[in-house]
Amino acid sequence: MSKVSYITDEGLKRLREELVYLESVERPGISKQIAEARDKGDLSENAEYDAAKEAQGLLEMKIAKLKETIAGSRLIDESRLDTSKVQIMNKVKIKNLKNNAVMTYTLVSESEADLKAGKISISTPIARGLLGKKVGEKVEIKVPMGVMPFEILDISL
Repeated sequence: MSKVSYITDEGLKRLREELVYLESVERPGISKQIAEARDKGDLSENAEYDAAKEAQGLLEMKIAKLKETIAGSRLIDESRLDTSKVQIMNKVKIKNLKNNAVMTYTLVSESEADLKAGKISISTPIARGLLGKKVGEKVEIKVPMGVMPFEILDISL
């Protein structure tokens, strides 16, 4: 049974494009490698054939996982989002009360997470600790390094 994940229209489009690429470009490329390796003779001692078959298995697993993610995706109606409390797709500005560092994160689904772009997965400890909180609230969130105190400075879309 696939897990339901909430995703933006843009994120779903990106997943579908990746799936099309894997199925129409990567899969035929690996099939060609297997055919070329098979043409070289004895398969029992053919490292190229073994490597190509392993790559094929990994690719098929990736394609299956991507299809499962797409099947379990539910589009987020961005018109129904509000900023009264933290929820998925909100941009949250928080202050670390230990070192006064201010960070801004957008809470997104796991498949859209990109820390470099400031997008953290809704399943991370920080995101889970912020869900449902309001501007001005102080929260203590258990992270791998211990417990960190944060203050919510702003919630936006």
